[in-house]
Amino acid sequence: MKQLYGRFEGWKQHIGNWLVILFLVLLGTQILPNPAYATGVYEIPPLSGTWLVDKADVFSLLNAGQISGSLEKLAKDTGNEVHMVTIRRLDYGETAQTFADKLFDKWFSTEEAQAHQVVLVLDTVTNTTGIRTGAAVKDLMSDDIAKSIASETVVAPLRQGNKYNQAFSDGRDRLVAVLSGKEDPGPPKIVSKVDAESRFAKAEETKSSNATVWVIGLLIAATVIPMATYYLYVKN
Repeated sequence: MKQLYGRFEGWKQHIGNWLVILFLVLLGTQILPNPAYATGVYEIPPLSGTWLVDKADVFSLLNAGQISGSLEKLAKDTGNEVHMVTIRRLDYGETAQTFADKLFDKWFSTEEAQAHQVVLVLDTVTNTTGIRTGAAVKDLMSDDIAKSIASETVVAPLRQGNKYNQAFSDGRDRLVAVLSGKEDPGPPKIVSKVDAESRFAKAEETKSSNATVWVIGLLIAATVIPMATYYLYVKN
């Protein structure tokens, strides 16, 4: 009797160990987000004729080329330079605006060098932006317009599904217009509409929900199966 009971206890522990392992695998692959590393200002290379620094890797080659070409033409025609930067995650305590300020000072160390410069930064984890402009730029583009470009023009497409290429293309168009001395086209007009798809669960939500159900089911099984088996064993 004791020998059989010992075997049962060993079997129960063996099953429990496997259920715990399976639980951890599901927890790691379905529920926990993939690790992402923060980007510090020190990781951004010195500026050397670069108009677009895509550390978050969100742009298509075609769009990156078009944006760079437009900003290069703007610099040649007006002397005003715009540099766009995407990062994947901010350091703890950092914001997109403080990152933009630090990067601006890193790239342009004197007031003279800063005068005709614009640095626009986007953090793709939070989809927040920061912008910093030089003194000469402010004569054409006020701080309010600069803030509107960063927080409205660029952010609007991101609220429609992380449309990064469109976001920076729209931001580029407005920046080029204002810095070329043309009339500010203003921020995009947001049209409120009912999203019919919002009533249905997204694939990611369904996936996460299924994982949670599996985990709960496995935990219940790890408790109920050994107890039921032991009960049947004792009864027989």
